[in-house]
Amino acid sequence: MKIISTNIAKPTTFIWEGKKVTTGIYKKPTNAPIHLGKEDVRGDEVSDRRVHGGEFKACYLFSADHYPYWQGLYPNLDWTYGMLGENLTVENLDEKQLIIGDIYQLGKAVVQITIPREPCFKFAHKFGTDDVLQQFIEHGYSGSYVRVIEEGEVTTGDTFKLIESTKNSISIFQLFELLFSENKNRSHLKLLLNSESIPQRLKKRLKFFLR
Repeated sequence: MKIISTNIAKPTTFIWEGKKVTTGIYKKPTNAPIHLGKEDVRGDEVSDRRVHGGEFKACYLFSADHYPYWQGLYPNLDWTYGMLGENLTVENLDEKQLIIGDIYQLGKAVVQITIPREPCFKFAHKFGTDDVLQQFIEHGYSGSYVRVIEEGEVTTGDTFKLIESTKNSISIFQLFELLFSENKNRSHLKLLLNSESIPQRLKKRLKFFLR
């Protein structure tokens, strides 16, 4: 797997239900390397730190392989890498092979797979329709957030290489499916509740489904 675009955003403001909202979802490719820090990508806009940035969402990766699908649905948008809100666009990234807790060498940084991205109203605003939220869920390929174990720079052409595997875990694809499925896989829920690679906030949400 190879990094084919590094992307960051400046703050963008729009009106939502009569209120001003600032977002960092409008990411654009940068010609310079980006620095992965423990809480965020240096120089990237993180407007609402209740739901973005932080230990388990320090950097967001999305697969270049899924761009044709989205471009087919929305051919009239101004397409560049970063359009899905990702900091890093990765060639051949496959959520079905990304195991929660696995550790990767990513350029000069070392990162750990944590949780999938869930679409929100800011994502819908960027695409111009609420329909994109359900389309994103149904497509199932969410991209992945990572925890930064060792800070470092990442640039176009760097590789994304597995260096440590995790046992007794599930894939990002499976977790994303679990979050939105009516019939929850109880064995997957129990595995995740014992995982140190997902935040407590998500664990509380998952624990509810075991009642």
